[in-house]
Amino acid sequence: MLISRRSVIGVMGLALAGAAVTWNGPAMANGNVRIGVLKFGTVSWELDTIKHHGLDAANGVDLEIAYFAGEDATNVALLAGDIDMIVTDWLWVSRQRSAGEDVTLVPYSSAVGAIMVKDDSPIRAPADLVGRKIGVAGGPLDKSWLLLQAFYQRDHGIDLAARDTVVFGAPPLISEKAIQGELDAALNYWHFCARLEANGFRRLVGASDAAMALGAKGPVAAIGYVFHEQWAHDHPRAIGGFVKASAAAKQLLATSDDEWLRLAPLVQAEGKELEILRDRYREGIPTRPVAEEEADAARLYRVLAEIGGEKLVGQAREMAPGTFWPGLGT
Repeated sequence: MLISRRSVIGVMGLALAGAAVTWNGPAMANGNVRIGVLKFGTVSWELDTIKHHGLDAANGVDLEIAYFAGEDATNVALLAGDIDMIVTDWLWVSRQRSAGEDVTLVPYSSAVGAIMVKDDSPIRAPADLVGRKIGVAGGPLDKSWLLLQAFYQRDHGIDLAARDTVVFGAPPLISEKAIQGELDAALNYWHFCARLEANGFRRLVGASDAAMALGAKGPVAAIGYVFHEQWAHDHPRAIGGFVKASAAAKQLLATSDDEWLRLAPLVQAEGKELEILRDRYREGIPTRPVAEEEADAARLYRVLAEIGGEKLVGQAREMAPGTFWPGLGT
């Protein structure tokens, strides 16, 4: 959805690898930070960690969480000024910037989906997927699906969309059909893949593998905390405090298994499934400088623009400058 109404808001979080956040003021509240997220999204795990341990107050902010039923609703709310921050991908941010908005992002997670097959499946190598029935979460313009198509075309000379029977659907449905054996393989979002992995599935090839094959130098954040640039410059204490709170939550989630046990009811997993979700989440914590993330995203943008066309990226053939926020030091 492309909306061009500008609003002066923003906020973000995350361990801002490489960005120059310079505020070191006292831990005193300076206003609310309003974030809009999907009610059952994985971002809630980090936000719950922030609130449970008072990491927002300890860093001078008061985090307010608003839950939405769908991603389009969060996008509209951000651009309308009803909330300060959302979590979405850099393609959306770039398209909005190309239309005149000043939205920007800080990397949140590089965890991405993969093509999953059952442990006993005869599909062992990427080329074995040809002629199969594959379920794809989302639609034809899903980024992981486009990257994997480009990977198959370049490295194997295979037009995967033409050679396979492709079924698109909602993530829970795709997983259920795969479990029932109605699909030979399933491409799903990372946390659905993790749950499949805990229930007799293995990875064939991941979107991250495709990204690296297509020119990325390291893991690229799939999504980020998105906010308005002007707000960040006008409210350095709020933005800096939220960055620190998010970094602290990420550190806790990266090192404490007990924290994941506390989160188990929210994650809706236990035992092996919880452990795999925990490990895959940790693998997706960004650690690279923002400049490196941005350079790789720009490379992948060109690939996605070529295969996805105007329906995916609009008229801009290059990622908009400023899509990744460099920090308060600029």
